[in-house]
Amino acid sequence: MNRWRSLLIFLSIIGPGIITASIDNDAGGITTYSVAGARYGYTLLWTLIPTTVALLVIQEMVARMGVVTGKGLSDLIRENYGVKTTFFMMIILLVANFGTTIAEFAGWAASMEILGLSKYIMVPLGAFLIWLLVTKGSYRLVEAALLIACLIYLGYIVSAFMAAPKWGEVLQSTLVPEIKLESEYIMLTIAIIGTTITPWMQFYLQSSIAEKGIKKENYKVTKFDVYIGCIMTDVIAFFIIVTCATTLFPHGIRINEAEEAATALAPFAGQYASLLFAVCLANASILGAIVVPLATAYYICEAMGWEAGVNKSFKEAPQFMWIYTALIAISALLVLIPHVPLVLVMILSSLLNGILLPFVLVFALLLVNNKRIMGQYTNPKRYNYISWGTVIIIVVLTAALIVMTVFPNVNKFIS
Repeated sequence: MNRWRSLLIFLSIIGPGIITASIDNDAGGITTYSVAGARYGYTLLWTLIPTTVALLVIQEMVARMGVVTGKGLSDLIRENYGVKTTFFMMIILLVANFGTTIAEFAGWAASMEILGLSKYIMVPLGAFLIWLLVTKGSYRLVEAALLIACLIYLGYIVSAFMAAPKWGEVLQSTLVPEIKLESEYIMLTIAIIGTTITPWMQFYLQSSIAEKGIKKENYKVTKFDVYIGCIMTDVIAFFIIVTCATTLFPHGIRINEAEEAATALAPFAGQYASLLFAVCLANASILGAIVVPLATAYYICEAMGWEAGVNKSFKEAPQFMWIYTALIAISALLVLIPHVPLVLVMILSSLLNGILLPFVLVFALLLVNNKRIMGQYTNPKRYNYISWGTVIIIVVLTAALIVMTVFPNVNKFIS
């Protein structure tokens, strides 16, 4: 009887960690990994090991805050650092996540066209269905749908095996770092880290844990959930890089988007591998289109002291529901308008996320080490060493990315 009770408790708690980390492999993430594999082969695989360690540390810390305080991250920032600081941070996050949501719908549109479906039908349909799921469904229903959809990511593992890589070379590149002092190599290294650890993840994970009402005594299960999610997301990233490195890199095929990778795979790995890649891209894009606006609605409402939650109705949480609705509707509409500078919007989004991430992590570290807030659950010293080290590395890499984006001529000096 106790075993069944433990299993039920486990199943009721599992979810936020796996969903948050998995959906970080969205359209932008898949594009980054595809480009990395196509342009540098297996060479960048080693970056996934330190990136996974950093992701594990940061996500565990944020999850612990959610369980102990029962509040979202923006809630805690507002309460401890004031409304003004929180307001400006939320404005930047809103703009950044708007660009990210557009990228998700762009990925959905592209994958639908690869599958032979019109984006003018599928983008509005996809937008309406995910709006219906979140605004009319319960938290449990949304979480269950997201968890089931996360399983589709396993298709990337299948497509990698269909590409028939040289596993000896894959293992060597994963364990033995090979660093190239080339601007494109450095930018892709930064992009891999930047697409894996994002500001919205921290807010969404803590908010979803708080809404789910997970108690301290069940934190071990949440910790397991977070660890599994972090490992899963980078395992999928690993296989995406391997697929493109095996099929596209030897033939010198350079790509700029994930949909180009899906199309280019067919002659080398077979039509089924190409189709599988496109289906997984569609899945990742639509999941990102659900969660990124949801995360945005969560942290803005928490920051402003408004009611928030998937379990709430339009009447109970009007701001939450309208922010979510507006983000989805406007993003989907922009993707359908010809000649809209989507690439510029996506670059701006990445830039803003890069600028904001260090601030979010510093606030999170200050909060998690505040005994008044966390009691006995503050970070031990070894966690702080790893956490602050991670923040410093991210700050340095983010600064490098911003310099390279704003001042492209810097690349000439590196190359």
